[in-house]
This record gives sequence, structure tokens and C-alpha cells, in this order.
Amino acid sequence: MTLLGPTSQSFISQRLRLHYVDWGNPDKPLLMLIHGGRDHCRSWDWTAEALRDDWHVVAMDHRGHGDSEWVSDGNYVANDMIYDVAQFIHQFDERPVTIVSHSMGGNVSLRLAGIFPELVRKMVVIEGLGPSPKRVAELEQTPFRERMREWIGKKHKSSGRIPRRYASIDEALARMIEENSYLTPEQARHLTIHGVNRNEDGTYSWKFDPHLNNWPPHDPEQVKVEELWAAIEAPVLMLYGADSWASNPVKDGRMESFRDARVIEFENAGHWLHHDQFERFVATLKGFL
Repeated sequence: MTLLGPTSQSFISQRLRLHYVDWGNPDKPLLMLIHGGRDHCRSWDWTAEALRDDWHVVAMDHRGHGDSEWVSDGNYVANDMIYDVAQFIHQFDERPVTIVSHSMGGNVSLRLAGIFPELVRKMVVIEGLGPSPKRVAELEQTPFRERMREWIGKKHKSSGRIPRRYASIDEALARMIEENSYLTPEQARHLTIHGVNRNEDGTYSWKFDPHLNNWPPHDPEQVKVEELWAAIEAPVLMLYGADSWASNPVKDGRMESFRDARVIEFENAGHWLHHDQFERFVATLKGFL
């Protein structure tokens, strides 16, 4: 019997209840889908449907995203998310696993693969290396004291800010389309429906924690991240959108840190290229996996 959709499950990581969806087919090899910042696991539905016949597909919601719990202090750091993904892997009997990840999820997954090379068989990473070396250098030109002052100010404002409320799904949908003009109407509506909660007064708000807009001004592991990349043993396929803000690692030199990696650039695609060029993305994915 073919399931129509995934089942919702949960697991505990550092006392937080985190949500994931399971697309069934447990006798097949395990494939984990790890979403990016301010996104949710149902963003992978089309990918999961394309791969579910050959894989046991599972997709998690990061802490503070989707249907996972928010952290009490509103502080989200890479190390905690690395732990969460490691804990997600430990929910299953199979190791190593195959991971497909996007943006922040890719950044986290790559660090995990460097810390625990034995846990990962293959990786596909969509624009997951974070800011380019040039951008990092620009940010660090601002004195750390000033960056901390700015971060504390933003956190203070967030603590008293009520999440934005939309009068209707269509109003939230308009914001989704504004964020990514490449989306088809069907894609945008699906992402919006699964990305909002309905409030008691009938309005809608995004599921992600507003504090996710305030990342710490300093990543203590950034200085070691290239060391982690160099420790990855699994083959890595990196995908980049030609129209994205993200810097191509072939051009900025970051590819030199990897043992076994290659990059494919997608024309007419932005940061969410797995939506923007879905057919090509799936064909590329299947070819690599």
C-alpha cells in the first residue's frame, strides 16, 4: 500500500521535543532531509515524494522551527543544532546515513560530518557553507564590542515583539512569494500552509521563533570549521543557484578544504534552488545518490 503522506513523529534532544516526518519504507536505505533557517520539514515534501520508493525518507524540524519546540532563552547556536542532528541519527538503527541539506541545515550537517565522519555515507549540500570569506572579513571589521552591543539591542527588542499576524493565508502567502519570486503558486501555498500556525483570534503567524533573526555576533567554531570540512570522509555534492546571494566555493577558494567534493551551479535559480529548478534538482540528486 502506498502512503499518501508522511507520519509525524518526535524525539527529545537536550530536553527539547523536536518534530520530524517519516515517509515510510523502513526497509530501504535511510535518507535524512535537513532544512535551512526559518524553514520547516514540509519544505522537502516534493523531494521526499520523488525519492520515497527507493529510500526511507525522514525530515526533521530544527529547534525553533516548524513543529519543534522553541528554546526558552531564544539563543540558537550551531553547536546545539549539531547535537540535534546527531541525536536525530541516533533515533535510527542504520549508520552511516545519507543526508540532503539546505543552507543553515547544510552548515550544521557538514560540521557534524567532520566531527563524526563514520556517521555519514554521502551528502548533498545546497548553499550550506555560510557567508563567503570576503563577507566574514567585512563583518569582522566591526569591533566585537560593537557587534555585541548591536546583538543585545536586537535581542532586547525581540523579547517584547509580538510575532507578526496575518489576517489570512493569502496575506501570509503574499509574504512567501515576496521572499522567493521563483516559487510557483502551488509551491508557495504549500510552504505557507505548513509554515504557519493559526492564532486564537483567527490570524496566522509563522511557526519559527522570531529570535532566529538574532544570530550571535560570533561563531566560536568558525575558526575551526575548515578543519571540520577537511575531516569529512563522505563524498559531498554542493549545489548553488546562479542568482543566489551565496558565494560559489569554487570561486572563493573554500573547496580546497574538502577531500571529495564537487559543485554544480544551477542557472535561473536562487537560494532555494531545490524549489526553483525542482526537476533538474531531483535528476541531479538521483544521479549522485
